[in-house]
Amino acid sequence: MKKKSLILFIIPIFFVVLLLIVQAFCDLELPTYTSSIINDGIASKGIDSNLPEVMTEDVFDAILRITEESPGMLTGYSYIIKDNLNKVDYDNYRKEYPILEKENIYVLKDLNKDDRKIVENIVEKPLILAWMFKSNNESIVNSLGLVNLKEGETALDWLMSLDDESFKTTVESFLKTIDNFDDTMLDEFGALCISEMYQDVGIDMDNYQINFIIYKGLQMLGIAAIGMVVAIVVSYLVGKIAARISYVLRSVVVKKILAFSTAEFKEFGASSLITRSTNDIEQIKMFVIMLLRIVVFAPIIGIGAFIKVYDNPLNWLIAVAVISILVLISILFGLAMPKFKRMQKLIDRLNLVSREIVTGMPVIRTFHTERYEEKRFDKANVDLTKTNLFVNRLMGIMMPSMMLVMNIISILIVWFGAKAIDIGSLEIGTLLAFITYTMQIIMAFLMISLVSVMLPRALVSIKRIKEILNKDITVEEISNVEHFDNKQKGIVEFKNVTFKYPDASEAMLKNISFKATPGTTTAFIGSTGSGKSTLINLIPRFFDATEGTIYVDGLDIKKASIKELRDKIGYVPQKGMLFSGTIASNIKFGNDDLSDEDMEKVAQVSQSLEFINEKDNTYLSEISQGGANVSGGQKQRLSIARAIAKNPEIYIFDDSFSALDFKTDALLRKSLNKYAKDATILIVAQRISTIMNADNIIVLNEGEIIGMGTHKELLKNCPIYKEIALSQLKEEEL
Repeated sequence: MKKKSLILFIIPIFFVVLLLIVQAFCDLELPTYTSSIINDGIASKGIDSNLPEVMTEDVFDAILRITEESPGMLTGYSYIIKDNLNKVDYDNYRKEYPILEKENIYVLKDLNKDDRKIVENIVEKPLILAWMFKSNNESIVNSLGLVNLKEGETALDWLMSLDDESFKTTVESFLKTIDNFDDTMLDEFGALCISEMYQDVGIDMDNYQINFIIYKGLQMLGIAAIGMVVAIVVSYLVGKIAARISYVLRSVVVKKILAFSTAEFKEFGASSLITRSTNDIEQIKMFVIMLLRIVVFAPIIGIGAFIKVYDNPLNWLIAVAVISILVLISILFGLAMPKFKRMQKLIDRLNLVSREIVTGMPVIRTFHTERYEEKRFDKANVDLTKTNLFVNRLMGIMMPSMMLVMNIISILIVWFGAKAIDIGSLEIGTLLAFITYTMQIIMAFLMISLVSVMLPRALVSIKRIKEILNKDITVEEISNVEHFDNKQKGIVEFKNVTFKYPDASEAMLKNISFKATPGTTTAFIGSTGSGKSTLINLIPRFFDATEGTIYVDGLDIKKASIKELRDKIGYVPQKGMLFSGTIASNIKFGNDDLSDEDMEKVAQVSQSLEFINEKDNTYLSEISQGGANVSGGQKQRLSIARAIAKNPEIYIFDDSFSALDFKTDALLRKSLNKYAKDATILIVAQRISTIMNADNIIVLNEGEIIGMGTHKELLKNCPIYKEIALSQLKEEEL
């Protein structure tokens, strides 16, 4: 079941990881678009590349001459000759580039990304130089002494008129200056030159800029929408996976608990088992949610953000932020972790005290110990509250501390970023993107730290669940079980049976041997602690005998199927236990196919019919949790009815008549003997009146059989039995 369940989780978890990668990609792309809108859309008027989409002939020819007619340049652009165009193409080109009315132009081809980069590397610096000459840049004009240019003449015209040697010398001197530009300055100058060139071509730059910003904005909205949809889907899937994991865990844990023998129940305790199957699994569920949402997502976003900014001159500030956060987290975790490990034990303690108070309320009221129980509960409650408060205060300090680190880092980024912007080595949009990426890196560490906060509690919970799942069951079913012989029914035989509780120094039962047959009643009596209940609990294998053999219908019960064995037994425990539901659901608990007619008959045998008929809804009357809304005697009779409804071969009554008055006790046993005349009845009792008519009475003392026989025989041969009898009845009543 575990392997099958694990395989079922692999595919959705893998799908969640893929979606988280998509979500991280969306989050990482948004700052890039913000930077582009500011740097390219606003500062550069929509120019996002140093490769112009259109050039005039004179600029193109100048670039060709500067680059010595590079093949990349020749193939990267198409030469548009206005006189060679048909009317439709001419109108389309003229509408986009109005200068086509006056002269031919060069238009960039539809190149792939790699080819565009090749052409851009060839064009960007020569383009800046060519346009500076064409626009009669003041520094160029003054340095070359071209102040007396004719009207309409440009420095580019002068440059192109030079012979090859002079042209080369002049170009090289200016290219050396451009070579000293860093990437930011080169982009700024390139964008400025291309913008002026586009205006010269006749492009409306205001409209061009607005279109660029709208286009980038729509892309941002699209990416943000994809990220939002993916985040919603991830939340849904993670919630479903975590819920499914907790469902499987609860099922496995409860299944294992149901297989526990009484020894395992006593070892763990009811309150601890309840906490483990509820609170601990809930802690694991929350950790799974955090694990899938954060532990996978945070490294992707953190590493991705670092890759985006690793070449930024301010990246040293990220190291400062990360080191500060790690130091802070280490201090907080060092203080919080011991408390987390203690918390689950305190929850166990609180559940134990609460359960004892609720179940023992009548005793508490009778002995007037309410004040003591209040103090006991208050201590458990205060211990847990103090631990919770300590942890919550530490975690409360974490977030403001993280925010302080983030804000200080933001101030440092702005401080040093402003200096970089001032010297032209950084753009405003790049600075804003860097701040965003830095915050993403810090938040990634913060998210991982939040998971680390839950990790100690989750590890404790996982360990506690593993303790249940890995617990060796003392009462196990063998792989090759043997089946009962249908020819023998209701025969119970003990042969030299000895039983010792785990870790006990002495055996509870010693060398027990007897045989109970169908149609007979075997009773067990003895002083408190003599082993009566322990003995009959060995038959349905609540415990296993340490030595000797127990046979049911001629088969060693250790070789039989536990289900088949217990199907033969109708067991009524010492303490009547009812389940929330109705009277009918409790009676039919062991036999869903019980007809209404048979249910009424069962109620009659158990002497329950009278009080059931007095209720407004009879068999459909509600039974509250634990049977709290019925009396002890009614609860015991319904428990007996439940066992009778099963119509078993063997009846086991573990002091199940103690809450009944003498009259009801006598009527019930008389009806039962008549109804189950062919069954084997085993009774543990304290009252002599309950068992004096039994076919065989076994007297126990300190775990040993000291007398066996009928009532009359034991009065003669067993002093202890006679002593018990005389302590309850007058001699003439015996």
